[in-house]
Amino acid sequence: MLGDDALLNNTGTDNTAIGFNTLLNNTIGHANTAIGFSALFSNTIGNLNMATGWNALYSNTSGFSNTATGAWALYGNMDGFNNTATGWFALISNTTGSSNAANGTSALLSNTTGSGNTAIGSGALGGNTTGINNTALGNAAASRNGDNNTAIGYFAHSRNNGSNNIAMGYQAGFNLNSGSYNIDIGSPGSRGDHETIRIGSFQTNTYMAGISGATVPTGVAVIVDADGHLGTSTSSARFKDEIKPMDKASEVILALKPVTFHYKKELDPEGIPQFGLVAEEVEKVNPDLVARDEQGKPYTVRYEAVNAMLLNEFLKEHRKVQEMEANATKQQKQIDALTAGLQKVSAQLELSKSAPQTVSNNH
Repeated sequence: MLGDDALLNNTGTDNTAIGFNTLLNNTIGHANTAIGFSALFSNTIGNLNMATGWNALYSNTSGFSNTATGAWALYGNMDGFNNTATGWFALISNTTGSSNAANGTSALLSNTTGSGNTAIGSGALGGNTTGINNTALGNAAASRNGDNNTAIGYFAHSRNNGSNNIAMGYQAGFNLNSGSYNIDIGSPGSRGDHETIRIGSFQTNTYMAGISGATVPTGVAVIVDADGHLGTSTSSARFKDEIKPMDKASEVILALKPVTFHYKKELDPEGIPQFGLVAEEVEKVNPDLVARDEQGKPYTVRYEAVNAMLLNEFLKEHRKVQEMEANATKQQKQIDALTAGLQKVSAQLELSKSAPQTVSNNH
């Protein structure tokens, strides 16, 4: 004990108090260490606490196994346990929250009853009050309330009150406000996102292992729009309106001009021969058959739509062939009937020729 009023009311054992008013109100708490002005000032029965710094763990009464290093660290803690606060104002508002770790100025600044949180960085999880099981690494990372969020990076996930989000990178998830179950890696996300994955913002090429060469027998094709939104194209009637036969709408494909070509060397140095259509030419025939880039320019052809039109044209021609075959069959039957009739007449004529003739004699 060293300092005025240090351990003034103490009956506990194995306590260390250095500084004015340190462990002033301790009664039966034991194995506590308080260093600094009013550190562990209110502690009465709390055990195994360590407070180093001005007013560190000031309000603690029965909380145990807490470590506070820095002025005002864990200042408001009363009953919380297993908390670690390192830095000025770290976990200053905590009252009953437990198993939190705050490292950095104002880390977990507003936390009151939230538990199981880890904050490393100035202001990390600074706005969290009751949220649980959050992890924040970086200045002001995950600085709002929520549960089960992980934020790594400067201001990552700093404005969202949702839960179960993952944000990694500079200002990753910065634009989110209340969404949950989002994953933002190197992307600020978009206001209103929910259950959305965004990876990257400025990249122009993507390489991903485990896709090329992997066979998925029952899979479907993945498509992408001009905003980089991935998805699949559904064919279920549940998602369609105004379903009607294609009829003559498919006839436009007869004006398309298939070509052979090579991609430019910067795209394909090997110059592999390609076969297909030119988007700008297709647009002239039917603008709905092209997909556009972010500037609205023709980028590629909707070959799946072309295939459906080809099928419709094939079926139309097939029906014509079927009609021709039916007519040919009908005509053949008529020919067969006529042939049979002619054969019958011919047979009758032959019979009449071979019949004996009777000549009358009137002499």
